[in-house]
Amino acid sequence: MILEQYWNTTRIAGKLCDHPVMNRFVHYSLQDKVATIRIDDGKRNALSPEVLREIYHAFDQAEPDAAAVILTGREAVFSAGFHLKVMQRGGMNALRMLRLGYSLTARVMSYPHPVIVACSGHSLAMGVFLMLSADYVIGSRGDFKIAANEVAIGMTMPRVAAATLRNRLHPAAFQRAVTLSEFFDPESALQAGFFDELVEPEELMSRAAALANTSLQLDSHAHTVSKRRIRKKLIRDIRRSVPLDLVDAALVGLRGR
Repeated sequence: MILEQYWNTTRIAGKLCDHPVMNRFVHYSLQDKVATIRIDDGKRNALSPEVLREIYHAFDQAEPDAAAVILTGREAVFSAGFHLKVMQRGGMNALRMLRLGYSLTARVMSYPHPVIVACSGHSLAMGVFLMLSADYVIGSRGDFKIAANEVAIGMTMPRVAAATLRNRLHPAAFQRAVTLSEFFDPESALQAGFFDELVEPEELMSRAAALANTSLQLDSHAHTVSKRRIRKKLIRDIRRSVPLDLVDAALVGLRGR
């Protein structure tokens, strides 16, 4: 019943983010065709429904400008993943949050211009899946942890998450990340495939900006078509998996877990 009610309301709404969003937690800036999207809730950058809508809105702002995107977090944290209080309360708001988050991976993967993540610190669960949806991920050295820790907190790894991890991680690291909820430090995260490179914290944003500006020299049409060609099956699989993962989440909620 909850899931049916949820789908009915989202069908009426149409697009996931088709209404104005006041950007309280996601800051957007554009300079020389490079858009910087910074997540900052002043805490752990938990991905609540509001924060996720603001990220969508920021990408919607960047696309008409044909901007390369730098997606980053606040000092010492990229994102701690879904908002746990929303998850614990359950109901339609939790399902809405899951749908927004899972669908965001496909949105970022299919964004027609380069997307660079500047991972400013800890990244967990949905924060990892968002991070790995980018074209290039720069990590920051420091006492930070990267983990897809769903199994550790009693959740079966969602299909969307598994597909996103499999696309980026080396096979052995993928197995450990999913089944053992391994926590990776920045160096081991680089070896596993979470990051494409590591830099010192003070160099993170300048390196991301340099890479974004270099990416703008690519042929835009060729970049877009090539990206969508090689990711077509992955994006299709992710979009098809979203309703299945929502059904799983609803059933788990109904069982009281």
